[in-house]
Amino acid sequence: MNGFSALRLSQPIMQAINSMGFEEPTPIQAASIPIALMGRDLIGQAQTGTGKTAAYGIPAIHLSDSKQDFIQGLVITPTRELAIQVAEELNRIGQYKQIKSLPIYGGQEIERQIRALRKRPQIIVGTPGRLLDHLRRKTIRLEQVKLVVLDEADEMLNMGFIEDIEAIWQQTPDDRQNLLFSATIPVHIQRLAARFMRNPEIIQIAPREVTVANIEQEYIETPEKEKLDVLCRLLDIQNPEMSIVFGRTRRRVDELAEALSERGYSAEGIHGDLSQNRRDAIMKKFRSGEIEVLVASDVAARGLDISGITHIYNFDIPQDPESYVHRIGRTGRAGESGLAVTLVTPREIPHLKSIEQLIRQQIKRKPIPTVKEALAELQHIAVESLLKVVEQDDFAPYHNLAQSLLEEYDSSSLLAAALKILTKEPEKRDFKELSQAPPIKIKQARQDYHRDWAKQKSGGGKKYPKKPKRPHA
Repeated sequence: MNGFSALRLSQPIMQAINSMGFEEPTPIQAASIPIALMGRDLIGQAQTGTGKTAAYGIPAIHLSDSKQDFIQGLVITPTRELAIQVAEELNRIGQYKQIKSLPIYGGQEIERQIRALRKRPQIIVGTPGRLLDHLRRKTIRLEQVKLVVLDEADEMLNMGFIEDIEAIWQQTPDDRQNLLFSATIPVHIQRLAARFMRNPEIIQIAPREVTVANIEQEYIETPEKEKLDVLCRLLDIQNPEMSIVFGRTRRRVDELAEALSERGYSAEGIHGDLSQNRRDAIMKKFRSGEIEVLVASDVAARGLDISGITHIYNFDIPQDPESYVHRIGRTGRAGESGLAVTLVTPREIPHLKSIEQLIRQQIKRKPIPTVKEALAELQHIAVESLLKVVEQDDFAPYHNLAQSLLEEYDSSSLLAAALKILTKEPEKRDFKELSQAPPIKIKQARQDYHRDWAKQKSGGGKKYPKKPKRPHA
């Protein structure tokens, strides 16, 4: 029996949940969905990768009526990547109820979005800036919205969107329902909630329960100038199927992607300066397996929801301890295991300790991999490739050529030469060096988890003052 049955969802939503392969609600879903279905305002504290999209997506679909051709639900996200991902998941959840969700974000032609809006979607998922553009043009009207969701609220406020969010909220009815999801709940989130939400229920999923369940975490201490060599050896030894390498700046992402490509790795980089078409093309290649290594900045990777990522490499340790949680949350999803490796310079060790404090877990120290270890793994891969061809027995046209070679050379020498060709040994030439990275500012992890908020239990507790009645514009 599907664990979602206990939530008493409608048949079309249950049909979608079953088709998506959801069997048991995650902790944030189990705690949030019943409260949201009651029409209550809600604040959910949960990290990326916990299933929070469905936690608010299922109530949003439940509340929407396909027979009504006005906007009934609004989801606000900090990035276009997240807006796209959320809209895709909402369309899957709403597929049997005929509820349409549309992503609205900057970087895409606004005329194209206006044409899509004429098809009357029930739910809009958008970034603050582009939503305001449409509100000014009156191509989006929010007078009949029933539900407003703020996803990754702390990130939006950190990016300076608070005035935009307030302006958007002012365009919605006073009696709307509000759901806010955030990895952390600092003071500015509390102030925002006190102003725009009505006595919200607080639900907290402790960080230690959601960040590392299926993720093995390691770090390697290495000088800055040796980090690229160390990363290449790790890629050779671990041979990841799909991996993300995080750089701290846009320049670092560009240089690192270029350096990996020069060394023979299938790599591309994404960051905030890329055009939307270029970004979409890279992500399509990454999902299809054409690209094996995606180099990304924190902002560009936020909201990416890609299944099958096996390895996360923090080439640069993140500036904020909380960003570490978001980064490694890209792997170890849906019950699968994952590995996260962080490269740390000696002066960054104190910063690593603040990350350990946040996740309440010690990260394992590993030695710098050697050239010998990397070469051994490359040779192992070459042998496997050779044996695979032998097992397929699809080399008849080469038999006569092999026999003629055996008349001149011994079999051992020929096999060794073949393996040498198959082994992708690192080229012995000078490569362009990476620019020096700006030094990290050592910061302490936020303590919002562990102070007065830590006293609240999942699903209940602290309430904000009731929202004062807002005068009509």
